[in-house]
Amino acid sequence: MRHILILFLLVFGPANTVSAQELTALARVDSAPSMIEDGWFGRTHLTLHLSQGVPFRVFMLDEPPRLVVDFREADWRGVNASDILTEPGRITALRFGAFQPGWSRLVADLSEPMLPEVIAMPVGRDDGRAILEITLKTTDQAAFSARAGTPKDQGWTEAIVAPPAQPDAKQDRFTVVLDPGHGGIDPGAERGDVVEKDLMLSFARALADTLRRDEIEVVLTRDADIFVALEHRVALAHQAQGDLFISLHADSLSQGGAKGATVYILSDQASDAATEHLASRHNRSDIIAGSDLTGSDDQVASVLLDLARQETEPRSAMLADTLAKSMAEAGGPMNRRPLRRAGFSVLKSADIPSVLLELGFLSSKRDLTNLRDPVWRAIMVAALADGIRSWRDADAARAALVRQ
Repeated sequence: MRHILILFLLVFGPANTVSAQELTALARVDSAPSMIEDGWFGRTHLTLHLSQGVPFRVFMLDEPPRLVVDFREADWRGVNASDILTEPGRITALRFGAFQPGWSRLVADLSEPMLPEVIAMPVGRDDGRAILEITLKTTDQAAFSARAGTPKDQGWTEAIVAPPAQPDAKQDRFTVVLDPGHGGIDPGAERGDVVEKDLMLSFARALADTLRRDEIEVVLTRDADIFVALEHRVALAHQAQGDLFISLHADSLSQGGAKGATVYILSDQASDAATEHLASRHNRSDIIAGSDLTGSDDQVASVLLDLARQETEPRSAMLADTLAKSMAEAGGPMNRRPLRRAGFSVLKSADIPSVLLELGFLSSKRDLTNLRDPVWRAIMVAALADGIRSWRDADAARAALVRQ
């Protein structure tokens, strides 16, 4: 077994002549016969039924231990995790969905270190239907850690998210980077038929259209239902030479009965326990989507925090204050403490004023009603656009003083 567990090609029976290159259409996932079950001797079996075979790969990630399966591509619409994982066992949770254009991903959380013992995808001779079969076997931590890690072959990962085109160099250019929270395999908060990732993408597009009509350049960190890593969102803002960065969310938070719009700026100390809990949930987005975080460097994050406090922090604070006031004047409603601080990873840009905006909380009945109301959303779009323009003009007026 190789150092990293990868299966790039389909496993066919000897009489099957279909090649992987011919399998280009979406494979639909059939949840009815699919299942996960624990067996004897530390073994767990995952069986996933597909309408056809697709190229796929399998690898393991550590801290926490996870099984990751990438498909090119599987359609998960209409499938619920509970359909396949009827009760937690050695696999404690299951997530799946769109990951990047042309890709979907399944992530299984493991209660203990386990490694694949069997990986196969036999394809039916007559109907072309396929069954992904993975058998995991309990192992020790050292063996698991030695084989866990993201595959190094760039053919699967390069150019997954194309960087935005570089804007024309001109002195009067003002670029706003809008970051619709979550996406793809990471849905964010859900309440009934309202899903945070979809709601924020729709809101970001509407705000972008409004700003562009005022000849303000706008870059979206994602403009489709795809997953974008937190680090990559910040990198996209730098590639776009953004003048400000706004991450858009509508979370669900039961602690303290959270409700009303809230604007957050970066701090290594959270304003309160509920904010700390919220930041922790946001910062786990990459783990939820099955990203390998073993190369993260806390010292780098600390340096970024220190740099942010020098010039960018007061500009971010002014941006947060301006946006909060503009939304309040438009009727809000605002949180009782609309300005807060926390260590959101997505705000760790040292040189771009950045805020994270919770438009409301899906856990609040009032906020949920507002967020589903297109009229209310239009009012908030106009209020945020006014706030951005106001901050832009005030920030430009202060620029000479800042340089002094």
